[in-house]
Amino acid sequence: MALITCQEALDLVAAHIAALFPRTCTERVPLEQALGRVLAQSVYADRDQPPFPRSTRDGYAVRAVDHGVRKLIGSVRAGEVWTGASLAQEETIEVMTGAPVPDGADAVVMLEHVEATATTVSISDRHLPSAGDNVVPRGQEARAGDVLLHAGVRLAAAEIALAASVGAAGLDVYVQPVAAVLATGDELVAVDQTPASHQIRNSNSHALAAIVREHGGVPRLLPPASDTRESLLERISVARDADMLLLSGGVSAGKYDLVEDVLLSLGAEFFFTGVLIQPGKPVVFGRLPATQTHAEQWIFGLPGNPVSTQVTALLFAMPMLQALGGESLPQPRFVQGTLASIMKVRSGLTRFVPAKLSSSLHAVTVNPVEWHGSGDLASNARADCYIVVPSDVDSVAAGTTVTVLLR
Repeated sequence: MALITCQEALDLVAAHIAALFPRTCTERVPLEQALGRVLAQSVYADRDQPPFPRSTRDGYAVRAVDHGVRKLIGSVRAGEVWTGASLAQEETIEVMTGAPVPDGADAVVMLEHVEATATTVSISDRHLPSAGDNVVPRGQEARAGDVLLHAGVRLAAAEIALAASVGAAGLDVYVQPVAAVLATGDELVAVDQTPASHQIRNSNSHALAAIVREHGGVPRLLPPASDTRESLLERISVARDADMLLLSGGVSAGKYDLVEDVLLSLGAEFFFTGVLIQPGKPVVFGRLPATQTHAEQWIFGLPGNPVSTQVTALLFAMPMLQALGGESLPQPRFVQGTLASIMKVRSGLTRFVPAKLSSSLHAVTVNPVEWHGSGDLASNARADCYIVVPSDVDSVAAGTTVTVLLR
């Protein structure tokens, strides 16, 4: 199978994601446990929002058509309601932020813009009100029955607050997908073991497990497979009931890179087996067919070098995982930033260069970190993103706007 471009690979994953919907596996969780979950049933307004004309400032409720000194007839604060008569000509009522605006009033003048005594309020000519000033009308934000949160949204603090405001004490969410994580290679030992001079600790499994959790999945770590068909077959068979299988290592063209052959022997269908990117060129995306005992399973064979593993997981595997968890058409997270220093790379592949974002009120800048290839875990940990360098570029000047892949 021929190598394809990064955009072609992203498009292929997106096409398979689109075919997954609608999802059906749901459960109900208390609101306090819904953070990070994907909403399965839309949330509706139980009443108009706001349910009354709401003052957005501490000040005085007035009729905008009036002029001159107003007579102060009372006050109302948040949690109270004015029970007196509707506001009459040249009358005013003191109101606090969040309080219901009394009947008859159509504006609120900020307290900084008036001169008040115990019985009167004078408004400066510079701050004469217009109808609607500092008032949110009833139902301006939503009407009773409106959809406030659509199914498929991932619930963060803002969504939790909105659900709480309409009394949604429990929410229907999609069941979190399970991703089996399998590292391959005779050189791997467990993290609590002391490696020999020719061995390394298995960092990839733990990195992938963390990435899966960050993207709403449940990781299942398997013991590493050795570079034999028998070991790979045994480990993959154990992982067969997971929604997704993430393999790291064994997908290059070496004598002991057996992952693709073993998956083919199990009936795997591959959608791509290499992408024109660096790091991560040998990445594999496919699917194992359903059997009498197991549903179909999405598979990603990720290169074994640690930075390659993480970049390809973010680009290709995590959007699929998020979709399996019910999120509507997820994509990798790209932003734009200003390059802080010149970059020189070799053209021909789309490059993902570890970098550090810096932000202020007025600008987002990004600076590449010094790194020594896709095995450099220390440099990767000093970074928090990846600068994307197009395949036809070999030099990027400082001050250029660049695309950044977020972690």
